[in-house]
Amino acid sequence: MTNTAAEKNRYVMAGEAIAAGAVAHGSVQGSKKTVKKQRQGARSNRMLSGICFLLIIGFWCAASYGKWVDEMFLPSPTAVLEKLLSMAKDGSLWANCQESTVRVLVGWFWSAVIALPVGMLMANSKKFCAFVQPIIEFARYLPVVALVPLTLLYLGIGESQKYTIIFLGTFFQLVLMVCDTVSGVDRNMINAARTLGAGRLQIYKEVIFPAALPGLMDDFRLTIGWAWTYLVVAEMVAASNGLGYMILRSQRYLATDTIFAGLILIGLIGLVTDWIFRILTRIVAPWQDRLGDAK
Repeated sequence: MTNTAAEKNRYVMAGEAIAAGAVAHGSVQGSKKTVKKQRQGARSNRMLSGICFLLIIGFWCAASYGKWVDEMFLPSPTAVLEKLLSMAKDGSLWANCQESTVRVLVGWFWSAVIALPVGMLMANSKKFCAFVQPIIEFARYLPVVALVPLTLLYLGIGESQKYTIIFLGTFFQLVLMVCDTVSGVDRNMINAARTLGAGRLQIYKEVIFPAALPGLMDDFRLTIGWAWTYLVVAEMVAASNGLGYMILRSQRYLATDTIFAGLILIGLIGLVTDWIFRILTRIVAPWQDRLGDAK
């Protein structure tokens, strides 16, 4: 009887080991299939993006080379490419790109540095929110173009004036976006941290900020795109270089090939910036789970 029971136990243990091995093998295979599916989905998405760009370029070629639109209003891709090459040769292309990129990054950086703590405080303090929100709501509706004369009067024609225009164009929206993102953090997590004895600063550092970080990165990515849209406004007056200045100057002489070249450059730099922020989001917040990532 004892030998029979021992043999049964050995058979049961062997069966459990086989079952566990099968489950582990199945989970590994499932993980490999998931990774393969995600790679195929990413490859398919890149292909669709490429097709979209090719369709736009094809329509542009048909409209310009087919003389559907006069060349004064729609230059051909060849004319724009030749203009880009000529600007690259004389050095103006890189100089203008560098000046505009620095202005956008500096203006947006200070906007993010100030908006982040203000927005977090607004989300966690009703009194502070009641104090500053009316001013922010009022200021975010002010047209930035109308503030150009005042910034010139107060700050002169230097670089600080251009940084300020980009700052004003992004700061007030970013504050409210940060406040909304932080407000969406699960209150139960904060209560649990308090129950475990965490202080206010520790809650901000180890609970609220990590939980809100994926959303904050999206807020930053969106607002730096808005910063590029305010570039032309920042370089509207008293600028001697930059992509916005190049576009405005070309408008006076109906140099549409230069205008298209400037717009394409801004779009390409914006795409690179967006791509960098997406990679940074995966690096600093790998725990985020998006609906679109599963497709």
